[in-house]
Amino acid sequence: MDFSNDVLMDMHRRMVRIRLFEEAAGKLAEAAKLPGFLHLYVGQEAVASGVCAALTDSDQITSTHRGHGHLVAKGGEFRPMMAELMAKSTGYNKGKGGSMHISNLDVGMFGANGIVGAGAPIAVGAGFANKYRDDGNVAAAFFGDGSTNIGAFHEAANMACALKLPVLFICENNEYGEFTPRDKTMAITDIVDRAAGYGMPGVIVDGMDVVAIHEAAIEAKARAVRGDGPSLIEAKTYRFYNHHGVQNLGLKYRTDDEVAVWKERDPIFTFEDRMIEAGNATRDDFDTVWADLRADIADAIQFAEDSPVPDVDQMLVDVYSDTPESTDMREHMTGAAS
Repeated sequence: MDFSNDVLMDMHRRMVRIRLFEEAAGKLAEAAKLPGFLHLYVGQEAVASGVCAALTDSDQITSTHRGHGHLVAKGGEFRPMMAELMAKSTGYNKGKGGSMHISNLDVGMFGANGIVGAGAPIAVGAGFANKYRDDGNVAAAFFGDGSTNIGAFHEAANMACALKLPVLFICENNEYGEFTPRDKTMAITDIVDRAAGYGMPGVIVDGMDVVAIHEAAIEAKARAVRGDGPSLIEAKTYRFYNHHGVQNLGLKYRTDDEVAVWKERDPIFTFEDRMIEAGNATRDDFDTVWADLRADIADAIQFAEDSPVPDVDQMLVDVYSDTPESTDMREHMTGAAS
């Protein structure tokens, strides 16, 4: 497929937005300015950007514990995202979701998820609703290679195929489940081999090539919209940083040479080189994008740092439960704050 310069530059901008947000978040975590764990998406930017560029604002996505990149690619704004990571009341989820549960329904991002494989069934639910309403929308589920060992993934794949739901299964195969290599937890090499068991097509794409990802997503979406059911896209990709945070914390489970080889295939820089070589953009064009977005990141950090923490009387607001214990606790907290 041939794409216009506008589409190509849009995907580049999405990738750079992800990279700068994640790098900034990593530095803030190292400075102990972010609570909880932080799972960075650096290295995998092409996957989220290529897929989300094929989706509309009304299409939905579900995510993983490594979910900032997906939200950024779907249209998430820096200010409320950074505030959420800092547990501030101006965050997308009022500071209560944090890194692993950040979401924004307004852009169709149904949430990062700290439970491995949990996003796939949610996407199937969204896909079922889309088909019921016949609204032409699709739901895309992002998940890692390790998630395909989880029962929830297989149940979701089976139901989506049985009902021919408009769902895209996007496997971000970065070859590691936390600190364990893929070949230690499964007998197959390619995740896409599992698609045949449910009667859906599967394709392997270069997860470091945003154009290849975009092409595969367009084809999978077209199939879903036609009513032909879901597809599985396996993107061979790599995360540049540790499972969580930036440092390896003394866990040496990847060689320096392995990481270096993958970094040579950086999805952003290789894309820029191809665009310049083809005469579709200049170095100045890309430098302007980086500079503008760095300014946006600095603004978002300042906004988050200046934002207030949630009031204690908001602790149980948006927490849904009908148990007597939760009602008593809510009344207690409200009384204590008044």
